[in-house]
Amino acid sequence: MLNGKKILIGITGSIAAYKIPLLVRLLIKQGAEVQVVMTPAAHDFVTALTLSTLSNKPVLTDAFDPETGQWDSHVALGLWADLMLMAPATANTLAKMAHGIADNYLLTVYLSARCPVFFAPAMDLDMYKHPATQQNIRELQQRSHQLIAPASGELASGLCGEGRMEEPEMLFEIIKAHFKNGKRFAGKKVLISAGPTYEAIDPVRFIGNHSSGRMGIELAKTFASQGAKVILVLGPVELDTKLGNVEIVPVTSAAEMYDSCMAFFAEADITVMSAAVADYRPEQQADSKIKKKDETLTLSLVKNKDILAAMGQQKRADQFLVGFALETDHEIENAVKKLHTKKLDLIVLNSLADEGAGFGKYTNKVTLIDKAGEKTAFDLKPKREVAADLADAIFSKIV
Repeated sequence: MLNGKKILIGITGSIAAYKIPLLVRLLIKQGAEVQVVMTPAAHDFVTALTLSTLSNKPVLTDAFDPETGQWDSHVALGLWADLMLMAPATANTLAKMAHGIADNYLLTVYLSARCPVFFAPAMDLDMYKHPATQQNIRELQQRSHQLIAPASGELASGLCGEGRMEEPEMLFEIIKAHFKNGKRFAGKKVLISAGPTYEAIDPVRFIGNHSSGRMGIELAKTFASQGAKVILVLGPVELDTKLGNVEIVPVTSAAEMYDSCMAFFAEADITVMSAAVADYRPEQQADSKIKKKDETLTLSLVKNKDILAAMGQQKRADQFLVGFALETDHEIENAVKKLHTKKLDLIVLNSLADEGAGFGKYTNKVTLIDKAGEKTAFDLKPKREVAADLADAIFSKIV
């Protein structure tokens, strides 16, 4: 699938540059043409000789080579590429990309590129979390650039946290997936729910859960990157919610999520309900903060409308409906029961008994079960990869 694909790799001044030679080798072995462009600072971390030997092309840093008199047009190079990857992308380069600053050859190439652009940040934890860096990343995502989010791990500073560029093998798989999947969901409308719901007790307190919304957000990114028109009905979360090519509908309560989801459901070709919706809500919501008086407080709870069940009842034959089941015991049995009672086409089972799975984690371990009873179990993976696996499974069943 990479044979003949033209890939530009932009390397900037980060210690993570040492990972790129392996990526170049993997791409070349798959038949891709690779052109490496380095900033002057990148030469401090990886040699041009290594990269040119692996890519079979001279590494470019400047537009003009005074020794040979050769001029390399940044415009022609930008038009040449089928994909451009900025990796590692430093905070400095991200800022320049976001603001259109072209003070080196790599950035002039970037500004000339008409192909999809992927970027893999690499920097220390505090630099990555800084509001300026996060704003620049959001700006690039809004231009439909694809963020390859850094992993958590030991950093060059000795700290441990987000900011570590993804490993070359993962970068390679992401590039392969891009060319494999292309725009396979083009023309499809995908409805996704994500995050928790908050059921108000009074103006201060609520009944909720620990869902971070990360799984649904990764699903929205995945489907949008593969050409779908995505609507994400999102409960209250603390994650970055400025996603390229995704329409976000914010909600708070289960009732609001029901209304929003049902408003879009009829037009959706694919619906994936990954939200952790509260089953019950307080029967009465106090108008003012409930004061502490007695030793106990009794709340009367009433059942919320079942969104999945309502969708299952209304689902047309040309719609594909997916639910999630987070279980603590009798996992398969409970998931299969939910699959059939809600009239789902596919259910995604994960268990709190599995380490690294469940709410608030960067990873998940799932088993997919379809209405024919076929089960596909996956190992523990980052939620971004789980989203890709689920998209693959859905595509295989709708084609």
